[in-house]
Amino acid sequence: MAQRININADMGEGYGHYKIGNDDEILKIVQSVNVACGQHGGDATVMRDVCLKAKANGVSIGAHPGFNDIWGFGRRQIRMNANDLEYLVAYQLGALAGMAAYAGVKVTHVKPHGALNNMCAVDRDYALAIGRAIKTVDSSLYYLALSGTEMEKAALDVGVPLAREAFIDRLYEDDGNLRSRTYADSMIRDAKFAAERVVRMVLDEEIISINGKKMPTKFDSLCVHGDEPTAIAVASACCDALRAAGVELVTLPELMKA
Repeated sequence: MAQRININADMGEGYGHYKIGNDDEILKIVQSVNVACGQHGGDATVMRDVCLKAKANGVSIGAHPGFNDIWGFGRRQIRMNANDLEYLVAYQLGALAGMAAYAGVKVTHVKPHGALNNMCAVDRDYALAIGRAIKTVDSSLYYLALSGTEMEKAALDVGVPLAREAFIDRLYEDDGNLRSRTYADSMIRDAKFAAERVVRMVLDEEIISINGKKMPTKFDSLCVHGDEPTAIAVASACCDALRAAGVELVTLPELMKA
């Protein structure tokens, strides 16, 4: 029975004058954040601001690299040479490391964003490209990989630290993959349902598919999407429910080092 878990959220996905999500409030709830690195969202000022606020809240920082796709918010699949993808990710890791230095903090993990994350889950070449970028830029970074996917295998094969992830606010298909966002019911926006579900996930160490299939799954961190209008309510309810069930919530580095 798991007694400790990490809750992470995607953020810093605004750009210039455009704000996406309520980063300030999310930072008071979660223990780790995945910061957009300027391709699908985010810019230098946004990254610096999130890093400073994360430090103030005792929240660990991860890079959230995505495709160069501002218009599509990184949710459109892009086919590219795996080496080019590796360099694109390395470029983004360097950008966030620079902004984190302004806050006097270190980036501790990497989690691909959107369509890139979905593609890496099933595409070995893409998953390995992420792993190589991590190993080259900073081999101490955790590869936060969707549990049971090509990303998990790539982290082990490349030899970078692995942390496994599952989702609080996304439904799963019977094959263990996330339900596509093209379906209206792919996101969980009911805070009560999300809270009941996440406690069961953590205590039973399993994911329940959309059709009720029980899938035993190893995971170290659970993600909530910060750009969703219901993110604050869902994240708060889930964290409260986990604590009430006796589960300690900690940063990803704290969890992995233990």
